[in-house]
Amino acid sequence: MQVSKWGNSLAIRLPVSVVEALELHEGDDIEVLIPDKRVFHIRKKPDNADFLARLRQFRGKLPADFKFDRDDANART
Repeated sequence: MQVSKWGNSLAIRLPVSVVEALELHEGDDIEVLIPDKRVFHIRKKPDNADFLARLRQFRGKLPADFKFDRDDANART
């Protein structure tokens, strides 16, 4: 990949292999993660349907002794 000037910013073009692997389409949001110097990862940002699907996986899977304390959850330190 080559870095190019795009207005006042810099840009890269994603190779078709990356686009296909991430199933990207025009207008999709992506996240760029930088875990280490000179290394980055690209991933497709989940949409609302993905978030809802992940939430549904956890429905009803809390431990039997779990107690939610609203005061603790909203406590300021």
